[in-house]
Amino acid sequence: MTCRPAYHSHRMPTASSTSRPELLAPAGDRDCVRAAVENGADAVYFGLDSGFNARARATNISLADLPEVMRFLRRRGVKGYVTLNTLVFSDELEQVERTVRAVASAGVDAVLVQDLGVVQMIRAISPDLPIHASTQMTLTSAECIRFVESLGVDRVVLARELSVDEIRKIHAETPIPLEVFVHGALCVAYSGQCLTSESLGGRSANRGQCAQACRMTYQLVCDGQDINLGEQKYLLSPQDLAAFDRVPDLIAAGVMGFKIEGRLKTPEYVANITWHYRQAIDAAMAGRPVDFTPRDVAEMELSFSRGFSHGWLDGDNHKVLVPGLSSAKRGVFLGRVCDVRKGRVEVQLSASLKPGDGIVFAGNRARVGEPPGDSRSPLEVPRPWDEQGGRVYELFVRGRREHEAVSSGVAELTFGHGMIDFAQLWPGQQVWKTDDPELTSRWKKTYTSPDPLRRVSVDFIVSAEVGKPLVIEAATEHGGRSRAQSSDPLAVATRHPASQQLLREQLGRLGGSVYSLRSLQATIVGGPMIPLSVLGSLRHALIRQLDAAGETLPTRRIATRSVLPDLRKRHTGQPLGGAVASARQEPAEQASLIPATADRTRGLPATLHVLCRSLGQLNSVLECGVNHVYADFQDIRQFREAVQLAHASQAKILLATPRIQKPGEIGILQALSMHGADGMLIRNLSGLLFCNEQATLWVADFSLNVTNELTANLLHEHRAERITASYDLNRDQLLGLVAAVPPDWLEVVVHQHMPMFHMEHCVFCAVLSPGTNKTNCGRPCDVHQVKLRDRIGMAHPLKADVGCRNTLLNAVPQSAAEAVPSLIERGIRHFRIELLDGLNEDDHPRHTISLYRDLLAGRVTGHEVWSKLRAANRVGVTRGTLEERRNPLAII
Repeated sequence: MTCRPAYHSHRMPTASSTSRPELLAPAGDRDCVRAAVENGADAVYFGLDSGFNARARATNISLADLPEVMRFLRRRGVKGYVTLNTLVFSDELEQVERTVRAVASAGVDAVLVQDLGVVQMIRAISPDLPIHASTQMTLTSAECIRFVESLGVDRVVLARELSVDEIRKIHAETPIPLEVFVHGALCVAYSGQCLTSESLGGRSANRGQCAQACRMTYQLVCDGQDINLGEQKYLLSPQDLAAFDRVPDLIAAGVMGFKIEGRLKTPEYVANITWHYRQAIDAAMAGRPVDFTPRDVAEMELSFSRGFSHGWLDGDNHKVLVPGLSSAKRGVFLGRVCDVRKGRVEVQLSASLKPGDGIVFAGNRARVGEPPGDSRSPLEVPRPWDEQGGRVYELFVRGRREHEAVSSGVAELTFGHGMIDFAQLWPGQQVWKTDDPELTSRWKKTYTSPDPLRRVSVDFIVSAEVGKPLVIEAATEHGGRSRAQSSDPLAVATRHPASQQLLREQLGRLGGSVYSLRSLQATIVGGPMIPLSVLGSLRHALIRQLDAAGETLPTRRIATRSVLPDLRKRHTGQPLGGAVASARQEPAEQASLIPATADRTRGLPATLHVLCRSLGQLNSVLECGVNHVYADFQDIRQFREAVQLAHASQAKILLATPRIQKPGEIGILQALSMHGADGMLIRNLSGLLFCNEQATLWVADFSLNVTNELTANLLHEHRAERITASYDLNRDQLLGLVAAVPPDWLEVVVHQHMPMFHMEHCVFCAVLSPGTNKTNCGRPCDVHQVKLRDRIGMAHPLKADVGCRNTLLNAVPQSAAEAVPSLIERGIRHFRIELLDGLNEDDHPRHTISLYRDLLAGRVTGHEVWSKLRAANRVGVTRGTLEERRNPLAII
């Protein structure tokens, strides 16, 4: 049974004590824009079809249509935000700059950004264009926000994994306005930190191409044994977020932006969900309880629902968030199958149903999975037929055909020919109502009617005095103003002098516009006569002026020439980015593109760094004579011994921080700093600030998402000793980055098990513990080796970090060995191996280290290295033109 939170009302301070928050609705196309506006959105956020937005599969808005879309929004008093929330590669910076200029010129109210380098670019292009940090930046604490605030970010979209209490603490420590998601799909992984669908299928979620690998089935393997979890197969698929009843608490916590997810959803979904959250916010601001009826909740569920929950807003409860029973849209629970006979299905109804409604039968018992060993990508294997459904063709009650809705009792259903395999149904099977055409039609009418549903309120002030021209002033609720007066003075009326009622009737005739009369103040002196034609003429003039005022572009400074040369030169001392556009050539052709700064590393030996995940592994690595190591341990108590071991072997050791730092967790960084290590491997922005405040050497890890020279420059300016290239870079793109920055800045990971999901959700706690979170779970992660087997039989290791967050790592090691000679030629001197403990494979540290040492010395080829290690031959998560081709990805 799908878990649902107990929805209850909350009371709130009135609007006089709290500023009005903003309701943001998603738009995947122009119909969604209209649906959002007509149903009460204060702002609409959307991507451009030219790319660089995290929903590449949406229709999106074209740059050519952008000015018209913004004019429409401004007339309605609604803000428009453009999402530029992906990582950007070096050879794309010029295109992004052109896009930013077009966005700024079109009067877009703000841009949402993931890439730190792009933040700098936008601020240089237009100091007046507001920047909102996307949830893709993975901002989870006031310390993280302090860093982006210094870059000129105006608002932060917080990570979805924060509770209301944590949000309140962040608000108390930062002046930056905070925005949170309140409704829609939840990613199981931290946004901006998920490499799963890319690692398995070759496309990047950080580039807007997520294949939703979290929605697939996984088999739990504990200590080498398959664990039977019954029907619990979707171990990484969270329920959807629905926080309408927590709106008052979020307002009290300081949230100013309430965001609805769904740029891939329908306009009807946007209309439905926006309207309901408009009601919730307005009720909370008026001090009324947010009381949604069961019908209200059911209407939202029918637009889209995998089951509603509060997500992480109530704190961590790993058993509630991911029930694991399904990953598909379910809608409303309809009832259970009573009997199946003669092409008909009898269902005991728990909700309303009528002919034409869509339903689904859940949980096909006949096929519970796919056999392991399939050679295809796990994203290409067809989903097991765990459900089937269709539209109800006929509905009978006690043998009588019904044409209207039936909400109780036993109903007999028929379907279109061949739509349902009745042999796969059984008594007791759950049935869900997934679609209601009548409801869909009702929401569609809200945005397709030629007469606007939502209007802009207008206040009129009228001065009507005999012997003077009639003067009318108008002001909209959004600040638009207009003024008109008659050409002739008003004469004394002989029969029907002007009155308040006359003026209200005539000026209130605004049906052909987007405006509605809210108030009218009139000064009438001497009993004037006002011809209706004059009132009509002035009314039309006022509307035209208000329309024009609403379309006025904001005053905005925009740089007249490209800002990229200065941004590149500002940090590197020389414009090195010019070679980037040609980086996709064969190595021999690229010789002339090698930056001059590569000369300063010529002749220097390459350094091999090894990351260890246990004390035993560290001992083995030190015995191999490695003198540059990283420690990335699950147990924070072992770091002190790790430092002692390394220093006893005359090796330098850096300690890896967690990828996430939440309120109250700065103590983890403080604890790491007490052990006398030679520095830290920094994986979040708060760690960067901490190290600089402590004067601690630090290396930027892959999770800081460095994909271009602007981001690299920024981290170098903030005293990064070295910068790990992002895993989103394939070989071509990595060479492009190397061509754009001094190579001694960079460190390249050449061997690893790709960290795919990085999650607040703890699978150990969810399925191996009676507890609900880290306070009562008993830490099964300390005593069990756990893997998750996908649908093609690959068992991926699951690890917990010092913050009790889980990372699922790819079962197959990945090697960039074939790229190493090209990287050495271009001046790269720092290479990293990341080991993984607990794997039964030919991946012994001595064997692996020896092969890579031989590779760096030129004694073996890259092909020999990855083939002997049985590793995948590629750099990063996406295939470059110089790498082996993988199977094409099927988007599920």
